[in-house]
Amino acid sequence: MKQITALLLLVLALLGCSEQPEPSGTLEAYMQAWQDENFEEMYELLSEQSKDRINEQEFVERYSTIYDGINMNNLLITYDEPAEDEDFAEEDQPSFSYEAEMETLAGALNFANEVQLTFEENEEDGKWLVNWDPSMIFPGMEEEDTVSAQSTSPERGEIFDVEGDPLAENGEVQQVGFVPGELGENEEEAKEEAADILDISVEDIDGQLNQSWVQASSFVPVGSIAAGDEERIENISGIEGIQLQEKSARVYPEGESAAHLIGYISDVTAEQLEEVGDQGYSAGDQIGQAGLEYVLEDDLRGQAGGKVSILDENDEEKEVLAENEAVDGEDFNLTIDKELQQAIYESMEEEPGASSAIDPTTGEVKALVSSPSYDPNDIILGRSSVETTVNRFNKTYSPGSTFKPITAAIGLETGNIDPDEEMSIPDKTYTEDGWGGYSVSRVDGANVDDKVDLRDALVRSDNIYFARSILEIGADSFMDKSKNFGFSEEVPFSFPIENSQIANEEEITEDVLLADTGYGQGQVQMSTLHLAMTYTPFITNGDLLEPTLIQSDETEQIWREDVISEESASRIREDLKAVVNDPEGSAYEPQLENVSLAGKTGTAELKESLDDEDGQENGWFIAWDTDQEDLLVSMMIENVENGSSEAVSKVKQVFEEMN
Repeated sequence: MKQITALLLLVLALLGCSEQPEPSGTLEAYMQAWQDENFEEMYELLSEQSKDRINEQEFVERYSTIYDGINMNNLLITYDEPAEDEDFAEEDQPSFSYEAEMETLAGALNFANEVQLTFEENEEDGKWLVNWDPSMIFPGMEEEDTVSAQSTSPERGEIFDVEGDPLAENGEVQQVGFVPGELGENEEEAKEEAADILDISVEDIDGQLNQSWVQASSFVPVGSIAAGDEERIENISGIEGIQLQEKSARVYPEGESAAHLIGYISDVTAEQLEEVGDQGYSAGDQIGQAGLEYVLEDDLRGQAGGKVSILDENDEEKEVLAENEAVDGEDFNLTIDKELQQAIYESMEEEPGASSAIDPTTGEVKALVSSPSYDPNDIILGRSSVETTVNRFNKTYSPGSTFKPITAAIGLETGNIDPDEEMSIPDKTYTEDGWGGYSVSRVDGANVDDKVDLRDALVRSDNIYFARSILEIGADSFMDKSKNFGFSEEVPFSFPIENSQIANEEEITEDVLLADTGYGQGQVQMSTLHLAMTYTPFITNGDLLEPTLIQSDETEQIWREDVISEESASRIREDLKAVVNDPEGSAYEPQLENVSLAGKTGTAELKESLDDEDGQENGWFIAWDTDQEDLLVSMMIENVENGSSEAVSKVKQVFEEMN
């Protein structure tokens, strides 16, 4: 009977042991909560002894404050699980190894440590809990220790033109601030004068002065003035209560002329932080918002440095946990000529339009201009009235008759255009059966002869000649050959440019649309830069060049080889010289004495439908210096009243000034 009783007691004891919780459950839950940064759940798994040394609010705030302060992200916790066959008694206090990895403002921070568990009874059963102390945040950390996080900002890379002159540089401005205690009796008058000089509102100034931290002796920044703006500096210095301090700032020496190309930087927004917060940005950092400042942001910004340390109770450094040096951003030297950029911008006289200039023998881009513009320095200076404008040089537009040389080139290559054969064009309009009353019309300058060859058609810009020529070429063949000129694909360029197109769809099924396409209307869309590149085969004797913007990039790169034959290139080149130099040419006036040009005009009519009689007209002119062959300028002016002549005079003005 005693043996049976003893056996029963042993079975019951074993059953009791089998129901006892294992440390692995607590270990897994704690590590998962840590991985998820769920500090409240972590606290629930602490032993009573650990909870006696720190309450839940202090525990959660300590982890949160430290992790926020060091910009912790990408936390990864790994640990050693107990062996499956390992038994633990209630009096045991087993320890398990773990490793923590995280990214911080000072780079990667990794450490290994151990976590100790203890078994605690309660009214219902018992469970394993974590014995916590500060060393589990970082090894070596004690009760009174704190964590220090210091960030080191890199120097932002600068942008220079082809001669090494700055287009975006790290300079200084005069920061303007009020000292409230020195405002005197005429406070409102002083604020009004300052607001007028700084181009901000009095409400803006009051908003700064009414911040909670402001005291009578505080210097309260309200705006900035360019370091070289002596008149504004002198005027604002005389206002009672005003003080000036030098401040580092981004400076854009070319102002409006290069604004859309270079762009600007400003404080990262809350919305942007949601997207780039894991890339090392934090509130108060600056980020490229437009232009190359935006496009080259990753290279320009550099890499911030930092140091994460444990400080003792006397705020003395006890241990460095992670440290890295700041890496300054990369400088960029462009192929842009700032003098040419300025000359083109000034020639456009703030009329809406776009222009691109290249070296047609190397593909180097020498200017990219959008008008009207804005001064990015005003944004840096905090002026409230600044309104940015749309960038037009990377957008596409109907190219009008500047497209005709492309039609000519494709026709010559397919054999559908015989340059010496005269086409009979007896009337000013042309139509075919099935066009529903629609017709192609000649411009007045082309309606002077009823026998027209290729030279005549280009010189006089004859729409009917190119409409009939493309119908001979055929839609499928033309769409296929147009790919040689880079249509419907991404322009291989450092600055994003909208893709040019021949038609909205992959094929043209209507003859009316095909006819309009032949002279650059219909659904043809091109940017000024792509148009410029499509003329390079006429100068290189057949090769379409890639555009380059960064000096370190290899030039004379071929986008498409042997787009046209040398014979075709020579024929079109000579005809385009006549466009400018023949008295019948559409670009004959105004004449230049010291520059020999070849080029093509274009007037694009923008109509909602084929039935519309009138629509906005955009004027185009593209030309290059035939003697030097080192400059080609493509320009489009919106909503012109006199067709392409407005663009012609502006482009010729640029060549004259740069000669």
